[in-house]
Amino acid sequence: MTKQDLTDHLVSSMRLSGKESKALVELFFDTMRSTLAAGEDVKLSGFGNFTLREKRARPGRNPRTAEMVQISARRVVTFRASQKLREACLAGVEKHG
Repeated sequence: MTKQDLTDHLVSSMRLSGKESKALVELFFDTMRSTLAAGEDVKLSGFGNFTLREKRARPGRNPRTAEMVQISARRVVTFRASQKLREACLAGVEKHG
């Protein structure tokens, strides 16, 4: 699913204009992005949680040259699906699988 798919769905289901729908989708993702950048978690009830995790610096290897390199410490976003989302995905697999 893409941002365009979300925009199209809003146009058809909420009867918003294309411009309004696109602005709403962009605002949603901008808000998520800025919230995470500020160090806060994003919790979407019935969908899941986006959380920040600190990763330490660690040794790594360049797969092309086999040269050992240091991978720098960084902050990454992780997603944990809610129980409702997991159940819906499993139901979809059972239905189509």
